[in-house]
Amino acid sequence: MVAPTTDSPVTEFWADVDRHLVRYGGTFTREIIASAEGSFLRTEDGRRILDFTSGQMSAILGHSHPDIVATVRRQVGTLDHLFSGMLSRPVVDLARRLAGTLPEPLEKVQLLTTGAEVNEAALRMAKLVTGKHEIVSFARSWHGMTQAAAGATYSAGRKGYGPAAPGNLAIPAPNTYRPDFCTPEGELDWRRQLDFGFELVDAQSTGSLAACLVEPILSSGGVLEPPPGYFAALAEKCRERGMLLILDEAQTGLCRTGTWYAFERDGIVPDILTLSKTLGAGLPLAAVITSAEIEEAAHRRDYLFFTTHVSDPLVAAVGNTVLDVLERDNLAERAQRLGERLRQGLTRLAERHEVVGDVRGRGLLAGLELVVNRETKQASDELGAAVTRRCLELGLHMNIVQLPGMGGVFRIAPPLTATEEELALGVDLLDQAIGDVVSGRA
Repeated sequence: MVAPTTDSPVTEFWADVDRHLVRYGGTFTREIIASAEGSFLRTEDGRRILDFTSGQMSAILGHSHPDIVATVRRQVGTLDHLFSGMLSRPVVDLARRLAGTLPEPLEKVQLLTTGAEVNEAALRMAKLVTGKHEIVSFARSWHGMTQAAAGATYSAGRKGYGPAAPGNLAIPAPNTYRPDFCTPEGELDWRRQLDFGFELVDAQSTGSLAACLVEPILSSGGVLEPPPGYFAALAEKCRERGMLLILDEAQTGLCRTGTWYAFERDGIVPDILTLSKTLGAGLPLAAVITSAEIEEAAHRRDYLFFTTHVSDPLVAAVGNTVLDVLERDNLAERAQRLGERLRQGLTRLAERHEVVGDVRGRGLLAGLELVVNRETKQASDELGAAVTRRCLELGLHMNIVQLPGMGGVFRIAPPLTATEEELALGVDLLDQAIGDVVSGRA
């Protein structure tokens, strides 16, 4: 029995956090969130915080969107969960509608709950269909924390856990701000970098290359966007080696970048596509999508991948509502338009503050990299952490990526439903936070 205490409820809350919660990455934000609506969070003590990350980059329709709330209330009282071998109309409807948003031959859909799960399923399918086991990914990738997905993740979480799944190989991530292979003009020579990467892959491969799993924009890698032409060349590298190309559009899929899917810019179609985060607009829903040919080959080889919540009707109904809202409100066009306004605001910050080294991204997924010195691009973990803290004090929630060699890259991903005024407010608060930290006022 826990002894009675005279501490305040807030003190008790954080004491319970320290006593009972497993720390699963970084530190907990020292705010008790009581509710959320639209682009804002509200704390127990009444503070409003502008959420510039859409939760975990997922709530693309904002928090507590009325259409999502209505769907959950209706569906949970009708049909919420089923045995894994049973089907319902929301599941089949969502599969058909997702296929309708995609180019041929992507038409076969499996619904799961998280990005790690669908990446795990995609890798399992690729290995089964090709009869091979080696997986190529970017050196700053993030694909999940389950076994095969974690094996293909290089931005964090590799040390101390023993051997990863065998056959995982990394190629350099194309970083136009910090190029490792340069043209005579000092720009990223991505063709030479890609050739070099696959020379290393070929040197290490045992002849069992199954797939290449990559993100169209590396979010946890620092919002790195490969240049136009890169993915077409990557797809050709895969074809030459008999590999499947798997695109992980957890954060870029469903209109965030200004098109329904980020790969549309590059004129390619992946062999397998994975969606998560944005598909459920904050609820646990994910999908792996492939061609009938690959699905048939996997089925003939006894493809096996299911979880307790495969094809659950509750979240499938939410997914259908997400598609309804995206289509009805033309949110792809809105993300493109608002993304341009956001980019303009962040560019103005770069003109005002020498510590802003680079602004990048597409649509409503933007990156802002902080540096100590623009000429040398010297990084500073302390600068990024200080600006993050000051943002929160001012009422702005930001997420910063801090990787070796990169002092701090803010991942900015407001909901697609955000207003121009909310975007301007976020930029203004970030402006103030940077100014306060640099001047020593914070």
